[in-house]
Amino acid sequence: MNDNILKFAEITSASVAAGIVQNIVFHSPSSKASEVLKIKGTLKNVSSRKILQLESFLTEGRVTHENVKTDEVILCVTKLMESFRRADLVTYSGSATLMISKKGDRASLVTHGKPAEISSEIKVEELPDNDRKKHHLLSGEEKFLFELGISDKNGRVRDKMQAKFRQINRFCEYISEAESRLPKDGTLYVADLCCGKSYLSFAAYHTITEVLNRECVMYCVDLKRSVIDYCADIAEKCGFEGMKFTCGNITEFVPDHRPNMVISLHACDTATDIVLECALKYRAEVILSTPCCHHELSVKLDCEPLSFIADKPLLRQKLCTAATDALRLMRLEAAGYDTDATELIDPENTPKNIMLRGYIKKSFSDSQKEKAEKAYTEAYRFMYGYDPTPLPKLK
Repeated sequence: MNDNILKFAEITSASVAAGIVQNIVFHSPSSKASEVLKIKGTLKNVSSRKILQLESFLTEGRVTHENVKTDEVILCVTKLMESFRRADLVTYSGSATLMISKKGDRASLVTHGKPAEISSEIKVEELPDNDRKKHHLLSGEEKFLFELGISDKNGRVRDKMQAKFRQINRFCEYISEAESRLPKDGTLYVADLCCGKSYLSFAAYHTITEVLNRECVMYCVDLKRSVIDYCADIAEKCGFEGMKFTCGNITEFVPDHRPNMVISLHACDTATDIVLECALKYRAEVILSTPCCHHELSVKLDCEPLSFIADKPLLRQKLCTAATDALRLMRLEAAGYDTDATELIDPENTPKNIMLRGYIKKSFSDSQKEKAEKAYTEAYRFMYGYDPTPLPKLK
């Protein structure tokens, strides 16, 4: 066995024993025929003992779980590295990355900090109690997935719906991660604007009510009456009483209660901008949006310094896609949000893969506001040749 593989396994084992593991991910399967695409490990408490819980993501959207005892970690890690070319360990005191060459004849180990050590200065979060609360991704067996045509009566995700299933699964992981940014108590109010067939609406509602164990009211709004009626019928069949469907323009929609979170999946072109504008007016604590196509800037681009890119149609499209999303985030920042952009799922599954996230700041001074607004206005003017529409007045 390669010394670096053994060393990585020992670091992981020591980190598990010390209770400082945040997560470990095994990915890049060594065989293209492998059924296991990725394995993610997290610390859990089972019967008052620390264990490393491995969540395996398989083909066809399947997920399995395995609990590894502390004294079995070294053997488990070395065995897994026979099937994967890379593993990333993140702990509260450092990180370690193990990389195996394509031929499998070399293994390199890179560490940052002291991943296997712990001191009194390091704050270790309380481990989730696996006996009390279990967090699982969608399995495919949920009733709403069958009613929506994503899975069959046996819980198997249909071949043509695999990409959609992965999208909503990953989106719901982001929703779960955002829980800390939402009110701690009471009902959560969520708006899915331009909801379409509401794949995301149903999955989000299930995640909030069944995984996070929170009361939820989900507002689902779209212009198509047939779609809204179809989804409302499915919600009734599934007993999702907190889902409310409205046919209409999202700019005219007035929710009964201010949404804490606004979500959207693939709202087309400027519809994403309208969704974000509504979220700003609501002052939603969390905004999660995955844009679809980007056409407006490609038509209106007026920036001579970038003509060396814009004169080539394919490069112009890529430039405008990135610039549009960057400007969207800058507009959120000017309205008092922390923002980032991340991948939704593997880009091989869909080119519509960027997740825009906004989290409202607890404090936003006048000077910060002025600086952010100036930066946004200058960037917008640089790309379009004119100033953006004013931001909604903050309440």
